[in-house]
Amino acid sequence: MCLEKLSPILPSREIAATEAFWQRLGFVTIYRDDRYLLLKREGAEVHFWLNRNLDPASNDVGAYLRPSDMDELDAEWGALGLPSAGIPRLERAEDKPWGMRELALIDEDGNLIRAGVERR
Repeated sequence: MCLEKLSPILPSREIAATEAFWQRLGFVTIYRDDRYLLLKREGAEVHFWLNRNLDPASNDVGAYLRPSDMDELDAEWGALGLPSAGIPRLERAEDKPWGMRELALIDEDGNLIRAGVERR
């Protein structure tokens, strides 16, 4: 047996707004109804479930993304003009002391997406 993929299921206050935000990040809608959303980009898949009571400032849910080219992803998402503070935000890629090059994206619902690659 080989586990090939693990897909996060994150909360969303409003499915249509979440869909629009993630489409800006290059994801394509696979499925959507009033309470559930599934998006995909290459091998990455993310699911969302409706939680109208979600407080983005106290949301502690997240996922880790492994892009093949960290700098390309950083440049692409950096071009979207997201702020570097607040919600949503993009913390641009930097080398971390634990040997990874990482960025952090907080979406409009406060979900944390870290993306990283091992430094070479």
